[in-house]
Amino acid sequence: MVHTDPTGKTRPLPDPEAGARVRADDRGHVFHSWSAQAVIDPLPVAAGEGASFWDYDGHAYLDFSSQLVNLNLGHGHPDLVAAIQRQAGRLATIQPSMANDVRGDLARRIAAVAPDGMDKVFFTNGGADANENAVRMARLVTGRRKVMSMYRSYHGNTATAIALTGDPRRWPNEPADGSTAKFFGPYVYRSPFHSSSPDEEAQRALAHLEQTIILEGASTIAAIVIETIVGTNGVLMPPPGYLAGVRDLCDRFGIVYIADEVMVGFGRVGEWFAFQAFDVVPDLITFAKGVNSGYVPLGGVVISDRIAAHFDTLPFPGGLTYSGHPLACAAGVATFEVFERDGILARVRDLGSRVIEPRLRDLATRHPSVGDVRGMGLFWAIELVKDRETREPLVPFNASGTDAAPVAAVAAACKRDGVWPFTHFNRVHVAPPLVIGEEDLVRGLDVIDRALSHADDHVR
Repeated sequence: MVHTDPTGKTRPLPDPEAGARVRADDRGHVFHSWSAQAVIDPLPVAAGEGASFWDYDGHAYLDFSSQLVNLNLGHGHPDLVAAIQRQAGRLATIQPSMANDVRGDLARRIAAVAPDGMDKVFFTNGGADANENAVRMARLVTGRRKVMSMYRSYHGNTATAIALTGDPRRWPNEPADGSTAKFFGPYVYRSPFHSSSPDEEAQRALAHLEQTIILEGASTIAAIVIETIVGTNGVLMPPPGYLAGVRDLCDRFGIVYIADEVMVGFGRVGEWFAFQAFDVVPDLITFAKGVNSGYVPLGGVVISDRIAAHFDTLPFPGGLTYSGHPLACAAGVATFEVFERDGILARVRDLGSRVIEPRLRDLATRHPSVGDVRGMGLFWAIELVKDRETREPLVPFNASGTDAAPVAAVAAACKRDGVWPFTHFNRVHVAPPLVIGEEDLVRGLDVIDRALSHADDHVR
């Protein structure tokens, strides 16, 4: 049952009994990812619309994390829902070896917004297998095995993707693919290179990468995989010239440059692909999440013509039963139509520069716990510290339990005030759906502003 509130939004009526049944089934039978099963209590969610979702008790939450930074067009977008319904009524599924109209249409649209000379798309089920298959392509084309990635990164939970991942989720999964190597990427606020400016950070990070390539053996390296803007591990913005420098190093040593755009692609920062804001062109682009807001699982690899040509007469040794699933692709085609009709890219750039950035800069001046704010479009991070002078993090790296309590208190305050936040280690990320109304965006930022008082309590 639903009702319409005074703002015109349709909300489910509270139904605690249904919520209790959902919770009982979940706790009794669902095995959750990345979790100790006995210590979690997942929120039963009844419905969602636009930038909000509701639980069975009638509590509404602004979705300031876009779920897992994938719900770019929000909950229940009517165009995406209708596209899936129409496709299901006509052709619900077809194997990937056959040609399909929506699959081809979506591939053509993706190629049209990719750089010139990238005309082919290999579809996968999500971001992890997109990265797996991009690495496979690079290894086959170069005849080399090793792949390099940053310590502060996340690339997925399949064998090679988790080996490429730098964050602590990699640790219990080792050993995985042993043909990987790590390097330090740029991090202007916490420079591992003791830099004093973004330009110096770019130069020193590139010098470090070059030395790592040499010491690892340039002739052994097939690819370098980089999140254009590091996502979960910090919303780390590449300083000026860094990505262009990576491109130059790849060209010099014959290495394939893979841009992981799984989180930041399809409008998250106001560009079709985030690398387009940094004047660089990779060899392979991996994507997922925002391509259809996750309404049906979908990912893929955009392939340069040079790499695609390698497989003109040699078979590519990879495939998935649900590659380019028609229901997923139908939602992807609808996503392009919504983006173009509603001016989503321009809207994201406007809200980011006019609303979020000045508000976060102001917030940083008033809260002693805020060490840094950074981002672009609708993708930002607020980094929390105990001491601005020393930049000691509010909670330790990979904190859990009582060590993580200060950030947990900020998150709990946000939820009590009707905002579902994205927190990771000592940061609060701001990543609402791209369709969020300006009034809701301001309200969510107000809630975060108030919640940061809990972080301020721990400042020295």
